[in-house]
Amino acid sequence: MKLLTFKKGAYPPHGKHFTEDKKIEDLLPKGDLIFPMSQHIGAPCEPLVKKGDRVLVGQKIGAAKGFVSSPIYSSVSGTVKNVALMPHANGSKVMSVIIENDGLYEEIEGLVPREDYSKLSKDELLKIIAEAGIVGMGGACFPTHVKLAPPPDKKIDAIIVNGAECEPYLTCDHRLMLENTKEIVEGLKIVLKMFPGVKGYIGIENNKMNAVKVMKEAVKGVSNIEVVVLKTKYPQGAEKQLIYAVTGREVPSGKLPADAGCIVQNVGTIFEIYNAVVKGRPLMERIVTVTGEAVKEPKNLRVKFGTSFKELIEACGGFKEDPVKVISGGPLMGTTVQTLDLPVMKGTSGILALTKKQAVLPQESSCIRCGRCVEACPMNLIPSILDSLVKRREYDTFEKNNGMDCIECGCCTLVCPAKRHLTQSCREGKRTVLANRKKAN
Repeated sequence: MKLLTFKKGAYPPHGKHFTEDKKIEDLLPKGDLIFPMSQHIGAPCEPLVKKGDRVLVGQKIGAAKGFVSSPIYSSVSGTVKNVALMPHANGSKVMSVIIENDGLYEEIEGLVPREDYSKLSKDELLKIIAEAGIVGMGGACFPTHVKLAPPPDKKIDAIIVNGAECEPYLTCDHRLMLENTKEIVEGLKIVLKMFPGVKGYIGIENNKMNAVKVMKEAVKGVSNIEVVVLKTKYPQGAEKQLIYAVTGREVPSGKLPADAGCIVQNVGTIFEIYNAVVKGRPLMERIVTVTGEAVKEPKNLRVKFGTSFKELIEACGGFKEDPVKVISGGPLMGTTVQTLDLPVMKGTSGILALTKKQAVLPQESSCIRCGRCVEACPMNLIPSILDSLVKRREYDTFEKNNGMDCIECGCCTLVCPAKRHLTQSCREGKRTVLANRKKAN
C-alpha cells in the first residue's frame, strides 16, 4: 500500500493509546455554562441576550459581526446570569454570556430535519452553514462558510477531508470516523454538491487503519470520493502538508489552499455540515479527548459548549496525581491553561493533563549548528536563524526570512538536541510582526 506524505516533519510519541479504543460518551453539564463571544478567527460576536433572559437550546445568543465571523448558540435551556468579561483559554478575558442551566434542555422551535436538501442551491447551503455557526473543528476555528466561498478566479478541483489527526494524544476525530462514518460521508457529499465535478478525498493516517477500513466501505460505489492512506508523521494534518501529500501540489508562500485548487475541512467540520443541513441543528457541542498521564480515566466525551473543563476532568475520575501542566488541545499545538474554570468552545479538541516527567520544558543550551531543525521544518524554514533574529528583536529581518510562514507545529523544538525553544521564538516573532503591522495602519 502506497502511503502518501509530505517533505520533512517529525515523529513524536503518539500517546493515543489512552483513548483510541474508548467510545464516545455523552456528558451533560451540571453547573453554569460560559459562552465566550470569541470562539473563531475573525470578528467577535455581539451578545443578543441580557441578564435575566430565559434561553432555549438552539437559541442564537451571539450574532456574527461581519463576513469573517460565526454566530454562537446556547447548548442548554436556562437563565442568563450575566454578560461580562470572563477568562478565555488564550489567556485573555473576553465578553461572555453566562447561563444557569435548568437541566430541562427545552429546544427552540425549528430544530427539525430537512426532508430533502438535494434541491438547495450552493448559496442556500452556504447560508445554512454560516447560520449554523460552523467553524474549523480541528482547532483553527476559521468560519467554514468563508472557506467554502473562494473567489471566482480560484478554480477548485479537490475537497480534502482531514482525518489525519496527527497531534499526539488526541483521538476525538478518530472516534468520530469510527462511530459516525455515514454522517461524515454524507457531509462530504453535501460539500461536493456545492462544487460540481470536483473530487473529494478523505485522508487518514495509517495508525488508524480501522477508520480507513470503515470509511472505504462507506464510500464504496461513490465515484467522486476516494479514501487515501497517509503516512503517520507530524504535522500530516497541517493544510499545506496535507495538500502536498494528497495532490502533490505546493501552496506558495503567503497563499491559501484555494490558490492550489483545494479546500481542506476537518472531519469534525464535515460532520457538523451534515448536522446543520440534514438535521437542521446549529453547532452546539463537540467531542473532546480528555487524556494524559495525570488523568485517572481518560475518555472521549461529547460535550455541550460552555461546559467547564473542571466537569470534564471530574467525569474522568479526576486526577490520579496533580498535573504539572494542563493544555487545551494537544502537546504540540495546544495552549497551556492556568485554571480549569474555562469553558469548552468550538476549538476545544482536547484537555491534556501532564505529569512532571512529560511537561517540563528542558533548559536551553547553545545552538550546536546541527541543522536538525532545518531537516524537520515542513515549511522549509531555518528555525535556528529565526530564533536568533527574534532574540535580537530584528523583526523586519525575521519577516524577510519568511518567519510568517511558520505554522508553529513544534517540529523544530521536538528534534533540537540543544533543547532550544524555537517554536516559542517564532510564535513571539509572528505576534510582534502582526502587532507592528496593526500599529502602522
